[in-house]
Amino acid sequence: MAKKETKPKKEREYSASDISVLEGLEPVRKRPGMYIGSTGPDGLHHLIREIFDNSRDEAMGGYCDHIEIALLPNNMIRVVDNGRGIPVDKHPKTKQSALEVIMTTLHAGGKFDNESYKFSGGLHGVGASVVNALSTYTRAEVHRGGDKYFQEYSIGKPKANVKKYGKTKHNGTIISFIPDDTIFSEVIFNWERIIKHYQQQAYLVKNLRVCLIDAREYTGDIDLDEIYLEDLNLQVTSKSFYFEGGIVSMVRYLNAHQKGVHKNIFHVEKETEDGIQVEVALQYVDDISPRIVPFANNISTPGGGMHVTGFKTALTRLLNSYNKKNKVLSEKDGSLTGDDVLEGITAVVSVKMKEIQFEGQTKDKLGSPEARGAVDSMFAEAFATFLEEHPDDAKAILRKAALALKARKAAKAAKDSILRKGALEGFTLPGKLTDCQTKNADEAEIFIVEGDSAGGTAKQGRDRKTQAILPLRGKPLNVERVRLDRMLGNNEIKSMVIAFGASIGETFDIEKIRYKKIVIATDADVDGAHIRILLMTFFFRYFREMIDLGYLYVAQPPLYKIKKGKSLHYAYYDEERDAILKDLGVEPEIAEESDVDGEEAEVETKKKSGKVHIQRYKGLGEMNAEELWETTMDPETRTLKQVTVDDAMEADAIFDTLMGADVAPRKAFIQNNAKLAEIDI
Repeated sequence: MAKKETKPKKEREYSASDISVLEGLEPVRKRPGMYIGSTGPDGLHHLIREIFDNSRDEAMGGYCDHIEIALLPNNMIRVVDNGRGIPVDKHPKTKQSALEVIMTTLHAGGKFDNESYKFSGGLHGVGASVVNALSTYTRAEVHRGGDKYFQEYSIGKPKANVKKYGKTKHNGTIISFIPDDTIFSEVIFNWERIIKHYQQQAYLVKNLRVCLIDAREYTGDIDLDEIYLEDLNLQVTSKSFYFEGGIVSMVRYLNAHQKGVHKNIFHVEKETEDGIQVEVALQYVDDISPRIVPFANNISTPGGGMHVTGFKTALTRLLNSYNKKNKVLSEKDGSLTGDDVLEGITAVVSVKMKEIQFEGQTKDKLGSPEARGAVDSMFAEAFATFLEEHPDDAKAILRKAALALKARKAAKAAKDSILRKGALEGFTLPGKLTDCQTKNADEAEIFIVEGDSAGGTAKQGRDRKTQAILPLRGKPLNVERVRLDRMLGNNEIKSMVIAFGASIGETFDIEKIRYKKIVIATDADVDGAHIRILLMTFFFRYFREMIDLGYLYVAQPPLYKIKKGKSLHYAYYDEERDAILKDLGVEPEIAEESDVDGEEAEVETKKKSGKVHIQRYKGLGEMNAEELWETTMDPETRTLKQVTVDDAMEADAIFDTLMGADVAPRKAFIQNNAKLAEIDI
């Protein structure tokens, strides 16, 4: 069904004279990583974000309320909005069409004069031109003032001048592009990743409709003259997002599987005298992990920054002030700390400002100091009113913080006891740790292995200078809903904390880390996978900085040893096994029949003389020291998988689903994803 076009609001003229030109475009193809972060999947997906962000900035200014992103055959991406449309009149400085200037000149856009856009989040104004430079084909189509215009480009260069080609009732811009496969390692867009990001964007701009279409496998004709492809009703995958509640809706979504500590969700949206817009929504839930999701001009800032600092400062001050006035907690409990008031909180903190400064090109952290004061004052005033108007909610929040305070004191006592005990016994490292000789953390690596058997083999096969071995006896504790005091009572957890040397909790210090490569090495069975997820939960919740710095890895031991005569091969996947056996003259069907855990099978070859011996490894302990070194520990030949967190919010939700106390969402997750599992029987 066709959608009704909305009339963009009129505030001031937006013309070619509003476009500022700072420098040329040529450096982009030489050093693409400087402009989009990388030429891997992150950089590829960043291309869509750059075009979308321009449309989203129109929506933030009140000129647009509908954006469509379509993934089309042959790797084409098409982004449509109903904003004002890129200006097409001649630029006063370059004497070219403003459309051509924007699409072909680095640092050209309407975001530098602080007039055309009140707030914007583009990559320093370089978005469209960078996408153009890194695409084999780009087409910009503008609907503006009743007329249609277009221009096409190849690797950033115009094929012809901007042309007018008809009349239109639509206002807006359509950008289509095909990423250059000579620039990117591979041009494969991840649909789920796209859904997650643009759902988030829809939360951040109230009343903005974002439609996503995946037509990559569509074999019929697609009428690209249609403004919104959604109107064609193609039999393809699509998703639409529209949230009237904005970030309040986001908090509800994040807490969908959590039990709220208080009934009412707090929300404030205010603007300072200096024109900084502050919006905060929060709710406490029955959990121990905080979830703070910050944004600056609608750009995710997972590294936090000044806006988050202002929020935390005000939150701690206000809850202590309210408690002092209303005496919900006894004086002997002491004052609440920042960690106490953050336990179990789900908060979205968003600021919008004209002059915005990020730390680093990727905008991971907000550096604008004025954001701290703006959030502190605007949030503090509104939250103080909320606490007074909702006394039951206020008491529930304070009782939640009181539990965190008591747990913090108990955890500190437990931690001090552990460290004090270690010192009194004459050592600070656990007895089962076999340490390496080097004291240089840059060279040192520690293998966390499953069981004493694998630990003994690893100790024999390791490089004593750089490799430490810490065997785990039994499964480590599930720390998802366990406070620090109880967690430190678990021997396996305690051994890891002491071995790493960086402490934990409020005294954690990454500078004291003893190993900058921590390798989880578990068996290739269900128990091994369970231990691996338990350990990852532990690192994600308590040593997140180790993951962010790239210190955490998972070992990839082989599944098979294949031997024929004097030749020896290791296979890490079934497909690799089949390829090796085929070279040796063994059919895959025979290999499947001989697939028995821990036993060596002998099979006849069909094409070559001799016998082939196949052994399926079930656990690390089945290897001898030489095999374990060669396949899993030798830096020259091993395969390690680095653990990363691409989407912290999604990772948080998954850990909570899989490892939390609520059975229903875990059951639903297993049912929905069971078909993706590889069953090892």
